[in-house]
Amino acid sequence: MSHHDLITCRQLVELVTDYVEGTLTPEARAHVEAHLATCDGCGAYVEQMRMTLRVVGHLTPQDLDPRVERALLDAFREWKGGEA
Repeated sequence: MSHHDLITCRQLVELVTDYVEGTLTPEARAHVEAHLATCDGCGAYVEQMRMTLRVVGHLTPQDLDPRVERALLDAFREWKGGEA
């Protein structure tokens, strides 16, 4: 894999759910793993995502307190609103 095949941290963040769930194509998975081999920050991020899914991955919307759901939706809207 050449230097040009490496993905950026931002690209990894966009692919992390599919990576953790094992739904990436073999080529995309190879790109993610090549990036992870060189980026400790993204490696930690992937591990945090795995831990989060282990802890809360079984929750349904009905399991959330309405105040928590509202806070999460507000945080997501604020985050999405900050994108350029």
